[in-house]
Amino acid sequence: MNETFEPQDRHRPPSFAEAFRFWLKLGFISFGGPTGQIAIMQTELVEKKKWISQSRFLHALNFCMLLPGPEAQQLAIYIGWLLHKIRGGIVAGSLFVIPSIFVLWTLSYIYAAFGNLPWIAAIFWGLKPAVTAIVLVAVIRIGRKALKNEVMWALAALAFVAIYFLKVPFPAIVLGAGIVGYFGESVWRNKFEILSDRDGATELSVISDEQESPPHTQPNLRRAILISAVCLALWLAPTIAAGIFQGWESTLFKEGLFFSKAAVITFGGAYAVLPYVAQQALFHYGWLKPGQMMDGLGLAETTPGPLIMVLQFVGFMGAWQHPEGLPPLLAATMGALLTTWATFTPCFLWIFVGGPHIEQLRGNRKLTSALSTITAAIVGVILNLAVWFALRVFFPIAGGIDWLAIVLCAVAFVAMLRYKLDIIPVVLASGVLGLIYALTFSR
Repeated sequence: MNETFEPQDRHRPPSFAEAFRFWLKLGFISFGGPTGQIAIMQTELVEKKKWISQSRFLHALNFCMLLPGPEAQQLAIYIGWLLHKIRGGIVAGSLFVIPSIFVLWTLSYIYAAFGNLPWIAAIFWGLKPAVTAIVLVAVIRIGRKALKNEVMWALAALAFVAIYFLKVPFPAIVLGAGIVGYFGESVWRNKFEILSDRDGATELSVISDEQESPPHTQPNLRRAILISAVCLALWLAPTIAAGIFQGWESTLFKEGLFFSKAAVITFGGAYAVLPYVAQQALFHYGWLKPGQMMDGLGLAETTPGPLIMVLQFVGFMGAWQHPEGLPPLLAATMGALLTTWATFTPCFLWIFVGGPHIEQLRGNRKLTSALSTITAAIVGVILNLAVWFALRVFFPIAGGIDWLAIVLCAVAFVAMLRYKLDIIPVVLASGVLGLIYALTFSR
């Protein structure tokens, strides 16, 4: 009797309250950047809870990777939307971010208020080699999955040369790689289609390939127009308010405008976004001082939520250092919240409007091939970020080499790649070692 009803039990959709509890839990345990967060959802939603099949999970992930913004949060929104319509997507995406907002705000304040203290500076000196190692490990882990043949290796190499030496904009690299994959599938299918996967146990999942897409996932023009209008109004309202009350040349308005634009044109996740944001924040707007971007990345690595939360740190520090008549803490808090809102709100728009069409494209070989080539190109872009970090950490001054930073980076790299140590203990240990070194030797 039990055997008869077990599959039906596994097919039982989770209640909204049950899903709410899971998304809340995920918001507090989602450490490790997008790779770690996707792994947690894979384990919990596909393998344990069986709310979604492996093939449907990969389909959602694949197309979220094609969207601008943090793919892990967008994946949570997508699955929440499949399970419980728009309210499910809103809860999943919001709870994915909210805990990290408060944690990173606290760390940003401590950094801004006390960062000049020697022991604080020592901790952040220790964090930088670990951050460099984290990016290098990301290159290898993503490369192992994406670079399955000589074509993908060549695309990754071309992407690195294009962005590092030729300064080609990242969106142009993504677009070019996608075009190559889209048309390459027709000529050389086995070299371009490498990310497709199927799950032999889909019949046990709440959402599987054997089932029709839920009615609320069907395209509807009227609904899409309404959602677009509401999301656009919510997305842009705080930035416009900042311009009205603080001025159209104020730091707050410029932060809202810049990060709203960044949310549209930045593909490939946090590692791909950071070089662009760092260049603009340091050299164009002057919001940050040299070294603060990496300090912010170190802070973001120690908090739950998307790694792209480092942008909240940029918004906080930019307004803190340019309060423009406001108390620094108030200006910084407004800058942090405005940046976070501008960064994450459009993710709901992409999923709620694009999701129905994404559901229709399940099994499209050409788009799967385009995704494969884009992922390969992203490996080259992340390598560019690793080189960018390493040059600034290992050679902090002209003609000087920081050998201890190189050693710390190598140890952290081996610990994560060879011994599978989690990011959090590596980052914390690096910070502690930096503090011990500063207390023991005069730098």
